[in-house]
Amino acid sequence: MGDMTRMIPFTKMHGLGNDFVVIDAREPSELDWSALARAMCDRHFGVGADQLLLVAPSANADITMRLFNVDGFEAEMCGNGVRCIGKYVYERDIVRKPELSVETLGGIKRLRLQIADGVVTGASVSMGVPRIEFDGQPVQVGRPARSLTLAAVNMGNPHAVALVDTPLAEFPMEAIGAEVERHALFPNRTNFEAVNVLSRRALRVRVWERSVGITLACGTGACASMVAARLRGAVEDEVAVHLPGGSLSIGWDGAGEVTMTGPASAVFEGQWLLLPPEN
Repeated sequence: MGDMTRMIPFTKMHGLGNDFVVIDAREPSELDWSALARAMCDRHFGVGADQLLLVAPSANADITMRLFNVDGFEAEMCGNGVRCIGKYVYERDIVRKPELSVETLGGIKRLRLQIADGVVTGASVSMGVPRIEFDGQPVQVGRPARSLTLAAVNMGNPHAVALVDTPLAEFPMEAIGAEVERHALFPNRTNFEAVNVLSRRALRVRVWERSVGITLACGTGACASMVAARLRGAVEDEVAVHLPGGSLSIGWDGAGEVTMTGPASAVFEGQWLLLPPEN
């Protein structure tokens, strides 16, 4: 980049309020994406987002999605983010296909886009077969201490799920989420979901995302929550998962892939001024 400043085009997007800065990174670049994520995702000094998403080439799928959290950590997978990537690449003729594959560090995900008059409004995503690392693990967390029974469900990224009787509005999500994320059971840290079972076809979920904090929605977290509830026999094969930012439809038959259906929205486009480093 030399001594010249650089403008980086970006799009602000969200899935149920889980928000992203999206950048076309198909051309080779020497940019420090972790540092850029920390700067752009900052809600006071940057654009403001839960994650930075990159569109990159793939030798194994139609496109690659890379994602960096607000602290610069490169995460494996984001369900709300992958729907936004589907919208982004379709509407820009990068991948003009109603069904496409997206490579992530959490595996290749297959999307079926919902399209109206050329605009992608949402997508159904085949999220892969969940990996159940354990279920029914009791832990003591919080002050005062409370007992939670955790299921560890990997959806391409790690989740710890607790079905709780406490109404989620009263659940101390910030304190408990931060503690579960760094619990000794999870040497690589984990996302955490607290779940109220509303009926056999509906869940209410709050999410603590690893290295991000509380978010309005999490697609992989919604999937993990449904899987955990179904393992306990609490729900049917199709469930509405209600998150603070809105609802997702999650399906799982107990053996195969999890499917997730939900919206994807674009908010605005802009250019980020990347200044040369100070001497």
